[in-house]
Amino acid sequence: MKNQINDKDKLADKLEGDEKEKIEAATKEALEWLDENQNSEKEEYDEKLKEVEAVCNPIITAVYQRS
Repeated sequence: MKNQINDKDKLADKLEGDEKEKIEAATKEALEWLDENQNSEKEEYDEKLKEVEAVCNPIITAVYQRS
């Protein structure tokens, strides 16, 4: 996701400023959480993934609908 929002051939040119900021914040927070919780259970990883998806998926859907 992080690579896609910075790649002009993928999403970078299609995202509005606040959309990109929301995705960047969600991915940054998730990566920090991963660094701090490397020994967590699978369920915790799955929950964190769901949190990131809850932010990113609606934005990605909106981008494709606008295209």
